[in-house]
Parts: sequence; structure tokens; C-alpha cells
Amino acid sequence: LEAADNEVAELGTDIAALTALKSLDVANNQLKELPAALADCPRLKEANFRGNQLKDKRLEKMVNGWDGGDGEQDELEEASKLLVKVLHVSENPAPLVVKASPGVRDVRPFIVCCVLKGVDLKPGNALKRFLSAQTKLHEDICEKRTAATIATHDLHLIKGPLTYDVQPPDELKITPLGRKEVKAKDLLRQLQLEAEEQRKQKKRQNVSGLHKYLQLLDGKDNYPCLLDAEGSVISFPPITNSEKTKIRKDTRDLFLEVTSDTSLQICKDVMDTLILKIAELNRFTLENKEGSGSDNESDALCGPANLNPSQNVQPVNFPLVVEQVRVVDTDGNLKVLYPSKTDLATVSSLLTVTR
Repeated sequence: LEAADNEVAELGTDIAALTALKSLDVANNQLKELPAALADCPRLKEANFRGNQLKDKRLEKMVNGWDGGDGEQDELEEASKLLVKVLHVSENPAPLVVKASPGVRDVRPFIVCCVLKGVDLKPGNALKRFLSAQTKLHEDICEKRTAATIATHDLHLIKGPLTYDVQPPDELKITPLGRKEVKAKDLLRQLQLEAEEQRKQKKRQNVSGLHKYLQLLDGKDNYPCLLDAEGSVISFPPITNSEKTKIRKDTRDLFLEVTSDTSLQICKDVMDTLILKIAELNRFTLENKEGSGSDNESDALCGPANLNPSQNVQPVNFPLVVEQVRVVDTDGNLKVLYPSKTDLATVSSLLTVTR
């Protein structure tokens, strides 16, 4: 689509309907903002936004380039950060809400959630890298899930509003990732037996996978869980997610959840780091050509093509969009909103956040 020098003042959200769009040239127009809907154009590989007076001056500098003179290094570093745009809950026509029941207070009281749109998990090993990064975060910043637990879901497989609640072990039912529906007490028994078998086969004390986290529920009369509008358990922290909301290669929009029995701030710090890691993985996917893992190669977004410098066309670097999610009590009173104005500060040296 070539629309340079046309006094275009706005790109509407309808641009997401251009699913076959590969190249976009809207240089030297009157654009003030770039719509987040550009992230929903699955085949868009190159774009030219030069010569537009964008409100976000850091983004404007990035799309227009720099002279590289002395004193501009700080500006260059600032503008080359990963981009994340926060969509305020008041701007969202149908924001997700999580209702927290009083029972979680004595079991696992802290939960922080948000929606992240515009990820690309289709090419090559992108999904594998995403899952590996989550495992590493559980080991490191989550301190082997003792400080906090991460759960990631396919947003479009979730029916809201959601409820964060507790249930007795013999009543809580979940379809764990890769398993059939089971009661929580039976799942833990299965995992315990598998752990014992692992120890016998490998003749060592350490066990892997979910088996490492069984002791985190010792002594609890009720287990924490996140339920969808149909009453299905989609998350059973700190043990497992549900197969119902499993992330796959074609997932583009995520629902992110972090829970803790330690503190709310730990949940926020972990969420900040998770968003940063996903942004890094997304840029890596865009910048490195990979074959698609899907059967239809034409559906894959393989990253920037070799560009002709004389065309002043740049690789796409659209922001991920973070939608705020409110956690409220049963009376509707706000308990936590993420991301608030003060959130994402822990990763501000690596992210440029537009609000």
C-alpha cells in the first residue's frame, strides 16, 4: 500500500482487516499516532512512517532516523528500546475483570493480571522459546515458584469475567496441560507417584517438572484457582494451567496472570519482567528470519525482508499493547489495577512505555 505524500491524518483500526498487507508506505503525511491495530496485520514486514509529526517524539525519532552526531547517543538508545503501549481500562470497550473472593486471603491472597496483544509465536521456534523463557522465570525471579507463579493463557479461549477463588482439593477439577480432567487431590496423588517413580528410575533425590512444586500446597485445606465465566478452572497455582486456554503457535493475544502468597509487589515485579521478556522474544522473532512451524508457509510472519535503503523503508517495530486488567472484591471495590502509572518502572531502562 503506497500512500506517501497524501495528507493522510489518521490510520484507522480497520487497517487490521488488511490481512494480506506486506508493505506500507505512508511517509510525509499528517499522522499523529500509529494505531495498535497495525500489530494485527499478520504479514506486514516493512513500513515507512518518515516525515510524520508523531506525538510520541521518541517513536518519531526512531522512524525518521538520526544524524548520529555527538550528544544524540542517549536519544538513540532511548528510542531504540522495546516499545510497549498501555491501553487504559477506560479506553477498552470490553475490559476483562477478575473478581477475588474473600477465601483467597488465607491461601494465596495476591494476584495481578493483564492482557498482552500482538505477540508472534508462529515462526520457527518462537513458541518453544516463549515456553522456555517462562520456565526460566519460574526458576529465577519466581524462586522456584515459592515467591510467585506465572500463568499464560490464549486470550481468545477465555470467557470473562474471571473469578479468583479457593476450592477444597476433592472439589476442584481441572484439565491440566496434556492430561485429562481430574480432581486436584487426585492430580497431586498422581504427581506424587510419578515423582517416586522418577526417583527410583534415576536413583537420585531431585525430581523435575510439576513434581517439584507439590510441597507448596502442603497443609492447605483449600486450593487457589482461577475460574472463567462458565465455572471452568483455567489455572491452579502454583501447579498448572488448563488445557482449555493453552497457548499455541497461532496465539497472538495473551492473558497473563501472576499469583503469590508473599506480596503484591512481587507479583508486579514478576509481571514487569514477564512483559519485558515477551517483548524481547517478539523482537527477536521479527529480526531473525525463521521458517514457519505451520503447514502453510504463506501464513508465517518471517521477519523483515532485505530492504532497499534508497526506499527509506524500515523493519516493523510495532509496540506490544498491554491492556489494563482490574482485580476487584466481591462488592466491586478495586483491589489492584495493572499496569498502573507506577508499574513497568523496574524495566524502564529497557522498555519505552507509551500511556
